[in-house]
Amino acid sequence: MRDFVVAVGLVLVFEGLVYGGFPNLARRLASEVLAMPEAVLRAAGLAAIAAGVALVWLARG
Repeated sequence: MRDFVVAVGLVLVFEGLVYGGFPNLARRLASEVLAMPEAVLRAAGLAAIAAGVALVWLARG
C-alpha cells in the first residue's frame, strides 16, 4: 500500500509540474487530446499502462 501512495504522489508531482510550470502547454495538450480519435487515446493509454507495469517490474524485480 505504501508503494501505491508513493506512486500516486509522484503522479501528482508530475501533473503539478505541467500545470504549474507550463500552463499554456497544458491547455494546448488538453485541446489536442480532445481532438484525438478515441482509438488513438485508448492505444496510448494501454501503451502507458504497459510501460508503467514494465518499469515497476524492472525496478522492483
